Amino acid sequence: MIERTLVLVKPDGVYRALIGKVISTFEDAGLKVIGIKMVQPDEDIAGKHYVADEEWLLSIGRKTKESYREKGQEIKETEMEIGQRVRNSLLKYLTSGPVAAIVLEGNSSIYIVRKLIGATEPRKADPYSIRGRFGADSYDMGDAKNRSIRNVVHASEDEKSAKREIALWFKNEELVSYKRVDEEYLY
Repeated sequence: MIERTLVLVKPDGVYRALIGKVISTFEDAGLKVIGIKMVQPDEDIAGKHYVADEEWLLSIGRKTKESYREKGQEIKETEMEIGQRVRNSLLKYLTSGPVAAIVLEGNSSIYIVRKLIGATEPRKADPYSIRGRFGADSYDMGDAKNRSIRNVVHASEDEKSAKREIALWFKNEELVSYKRVDEEYLY
């Protein structure tokens, strides 16, 4: 099924000149870029991107508490407090520099992009994924430095978030339609 998804090359990826390598990874997998632009995110767009959704905040809080438990550490914050703290860290990170906003289109693009970017924590990502190849950060390092994890890219989680995120970062007239010369062999 042909679908669209959003990818952001985050400030660490931009500063490290990884935009081209990230795009090449997706194009090599048969996806096409139908929208791309450089953006300096402000608090407004970052806040809309990382929506303060109660379910998401609690989910982040649960995952964080569980990872601390696994390391034998205890957190006294509530799951909601942890979720808010993580969100604030993500907002600070996203607004810390320019990002490359990219809309990709192709067969099962959401799934393919998520697979190609790898696990959120670069240290645990498949070594051939974008985060595994270009990331060296870990949750432990982020916690030690009181900052968000630097993992090069963001990608829409599912179809619902892809539609919401694409509409947030792009106007319809900024997206183009074209056919790759190899599409008949890809699909």
